[in-house]
Parts: sequence; C-alpha cells; structure tokens
Amino acid sequence: MTNSRYEVDSEYEARDDLELGNDYDGEQFDRADRASLRRVAGLSTELQDVTEVEYRQLRLERVVLVGVWTSGTAADAEASLRELAALAETAGSQVLEGVTQRRDQPDAATYIGSGKAKELRDIVAETGADTVICDGELTPAQLIHLEDVVKVKVVDRTALILDIFAQHAKSREGKAQVALAQMQYMLPRLRGWGQSLSRQMGGGGTAGGGGIATRGPGETKIELDRRRIREKMAKMRREIAELGKGRDAKRHERRRNAVPSVAIAGYTNAGKSSLLNRVTGAGVLVEDALFATLDPTVRRTETAGGRGYTVADTVGFVRHLPHLLVEAFRSTLEEVVDADLILHVVDASDPDPEGQLAAVREVLHEIGAAKVPEIVVFNKADAADPDVIARLLRREPHSVVVSARTGAGIDKLLAAIEEDLPRPAFEVDAVIPYGRGDLISRIHEHGELLSETHLETGTRVLARVDAPLHAALGEFLS
Repeated sequence: MTNSRYEVDSEYEARDDLELGNDYDGEQFDRADRASLRRVAGLSTELQDVTEVEYRQLRLERVVLVGVWTSGTAADAEASLRELAALAETAGSQVLEGVTQRRDQPDAATYIGSGKAKELRDIVAETGADTVICDGELTPAQLIHLEDVVKVKVVDRTALILDIFAQHAKSREGKAQVALAQMQYMLPRLRGWGQSLSRQMGGGGTAGGGGIATRGPGETKIELDRRRIREKMAKMRREIAELGKGRDAKRHERRRNAVPSVAIAGYTNAGKSSLLNRVTGAGVLVEDALFATLDPTVRRTETAGGRGYTVADTVGFVRHLPHLLVEAFRSTLEEVVDADLILHVVDASDPDPEGQLAAVREVLHEIGAAKVPEIVVFNKADAADPDVIARLLRREPHSVVVSARTGAGIDKLLAAIEEDLPRPAFEVDAVIPYGRGDLISRIHEHGELLSETHLETGTRVLARVDAPLHAALGEFLS
C-alpha cells in the first residue's frame, strides 16, 4: 500500500517583503506564510504486511490532518499536528497527509478560509481520504461549511479525543462520563433538515390561538432531538453522581483513618500505570497507547518505615483537553484534588517535555489541584537525552528521574514520597500494656513509629499519631 509523499519547505519565502526594509512594525506574518498550506512530513501511517482483505476488515478511516498556526514557531505547529496524528492512529485511522496554515486567527466560516478549503478538497481527492481532522475545536458553522467544501466527513480535535475515550472506557462510570461528554458536544451541533420534519403544528386559528403570523411548525425534529438529549444528559448526571458515592465513601474512610493519599497525574502515555505497578505492585494493564487508562485505580502500599498510604492512577491529560471532558470526569479527578501529594509524571524522552508540564498544570489548576504538594517524576530516563534531563532538573528542582521500565531511580522516588507525605500532628511517648496490642497495630497502620522498646510493664513507643489515636493513647502517655 503506497501513499503519496510531499516535500516540506524548509524555509518560508518572502521576497516581496525584503524590499520593504527592516523597520519592525509589530509581529506580522510573511506574505508567503499567509498564502500557503504547509505540508508536514512524516505523518503518513505505514501499514506493512497487510493484505487487501485484512485491510478491508480493519476498515481504517483514511484521514488528512489540518491545523491553523496562530502563534509560536513552525516547530510548535508541527509538534501539535504530530500529536494529532498519534491521536488519530489511536482512534484507528490511517494518516495520509498533514497540512498547516499560518493565520492571525482561524477563519470564522471554514476554519482555514474558503480558498484554502478548496486546496484541501484537492488534497483529499488526491490522497483518497474519507475524513478531515482539524487540530482545534470547530464551531458548528465551521464544521458544516468545511464539510460542504471538502465533500468528506470533518471532525475536530475534541470529537477525536471523545472517540478515543469512548473506545477505552471499561467501567460503567467511565462509559457514563464519556457518554455525557459526547452528548454535551453533540447538542449544539445537531443539523436540522427543514420544516418537513415538524412533529406537530403550532398555534392554530381557533379562538384563543396565536393569530396572524403565529401559525406554523411546532416542535421540529431537531428540537425533539435536543430535548431528548437534554433528558438523557440529566439522567446521566444522576447516574454518575450515584456511581461516585462508592468512591466518595472509600475516600472518606481513608480520611477518617488518616491514611495519606498520593495521586499519579501526568500527560497521556507518560508511564503513569507503569509507575503505579513499580511503586505498589498493582499489576495494572500497561499499553503504549494514548488514554489507555480512564478508570482510576487505587492501591495501598507502605513506606520503608512501615507507614501505609494509598496511590491512585488517574486519567492522562493532553494539550487542549476539552473542557467538557474535564467536567464529565470531575468526579474521577477528585482523586487528584483530594490527594495529599501528587506525583506529576513527565515523559523525559518526549520532544517537548516542558509542553507536557505546562499542559498538565493547566488542567490541575482548572480542577482546583494547583496547591496540592507535587513531586515531578521524569520518567523514561533510559530513553531520554542526558542533556535534556539535566535541563529539566534545573527547571524543576523538586523532582526525581526514574525509569518505570527498568526500575532505575524508584528507590529515590519512594524516599521522596516518604519525606513529603504529611506527618501526623501529635508526637507521643507512651508505655502500652502488652494486652493492648490493638493500639500498637493502629500506630503501625495509621501513625509514624519512631522507636519501640519492650519493658517489663509494656511496650514503650515514641511515635507521631493523629488526633483520634492520640485520644485513645491518653491514659498511657508519659
């Protein structure tokens, strides 16, 4: 199976602009930049050793990617489109071509402008694509107008991410959250087909009717669809709230028992589930795929000193994560908001690790977790450039470099977690009778044991404990 290849212009040409002198007049786009769709190389998906029959069974959508570049460098625009290509492949598409256009802002009608939309139509026809994916969230009008020009299905980045979430959701709650987000996205994008789809007539000419200029269609098909979607959304919100009660109860129980909680957050495919397995031995499914984890996993483990704490794996983030997804998954993301410590996992081998940091922190701020203490974990050290790691460590001094695949650096991470976990408020010196082993057990489980000495009258412990345990130890305190 062969795909057409295109050369990427390494530099923009602006011969006319050179004649105008060097006076700086604000940040303006070169004329050649404005007038071109820029091909992005290396996006074509290579399918090898696949027969024609197998290909028909796969039923991969053949897609062309298009992005509008409004700020940053050409490298930033290409990096964003390459991420879109990875998302498209995760959704099960074959990427044929990718183009970007430099503009002050996306065109209000067709996203890339009417002329460039016609050029895009020619590229679609040339490559045999059946879908165009835009690297941004399009308005309903932009979707309709661009589809009318290119004559194939058009989807935007938000719809693509929603589709991936729908494929990966496994639990009942995860499926409900994705369905809610999809309905929120779909509601303003329903397309009506005229008065022929009216369901009932409006105000008639009888006494008490609306009178002149009020007789006409009543509830149309599109209005009926919208009403049904709103009803389903209300039902879905109630279902999500009900499903979240079980996790809320467990979280409340952990707080009551003063069990510290650690949440693993980070960019999608940064290695969060692999890190959870290394830290806790959880045995969570690990895939080299975007958004492989949607349902939170909570596991209990202990520090080297025997202090128990929980570790929660959460859904991955991505640049421009749709706001409606953040809203739909808010109950799941509460594991991060309510945590005592966040392990912010970053793929150190990624071409733009700083971009990952910024994107994740933007979402953390949006959900109200910006003030939770954080350890930055630079993962995949075995595949990263040492110079890049050195640069990242200078940028993020409170960080640890690890490889969840090989286990390198995990000991340092565990020590950092133990150091940063909140310590119980009360320091006690108590002699506990040998018949009260339950109190010793509670200290081991919920407190921080500093020393333990066996005397004739009982066990003398120096420990840090929380308020309920401090009260239980009251009669044995020295």
